[in-house]
Amino acid sequence: MSETLDPVRIGIVSVSDRASSGVYEDKGLPALREWLGKALANPLTFEERLIPDEQALISQTLIELVDAGCALVLTTGGTGPARRDVTPEATLAVAHKEMPGFGEQMRQISLAFVPTAILSRQVAVIRDNCLIINLPGQPRAIAETLEGLRNADGSQKVHGIFAAVPYCVELIGGPYLVTDDAVCKAFRPKKK
Repeated sequence: MSETLDPVRIGIVSVSDRASSGVYEDKGLPALREWLGKALANPLTFEERLIPDEQALISQTLIELVDAGCALVLTTGGTGPARRDVTPEATLAVAHKEMPGFGEQMRQISLAFVPTAILSRQVAVIRDNCLIINLPGQPRAIAETLEGLRNADGSQKVHGIFAAVPYCVELIGGPYLVTDDAVCKAFRPKKK
């Protein structure tokens, strides 16, 4: 590629009481790093956080990552109906705009695999010039919701949410994200 790609700072946050206290190894942050490293051609810098399910701490962490210049923040974990699952509330608390289509599409994709996807409460919001998205907690579900579903021949059956992320980031004043089409083809409207 002859063009110079914009560097991108991405916040990745794993929300888990047990993983943050060392009861078990966190699998969310490595899954996010790996998928984003495959999907994006831009030079990437990750701001990683592994934190417990504490609403005030989650909100504070999201604000810190936005203030640190992240164009995109992805969280994993804490989006179910259990009492300690407060990631959506913490995310909505720091929002300037809500982006409901992301959560709707993630649940639609996950329903193709498990009927309990309707229990998921993922949200997406904009704060300043940053898109913040709550993803599922399991590495496989993270990849499925980001990439979408494919037919047996490899063609796209259902678009994953990441197809819309580069254009959204661009619209809110962030860097121009370039995706690897083999992983996830970014959609941008045709220029008139």
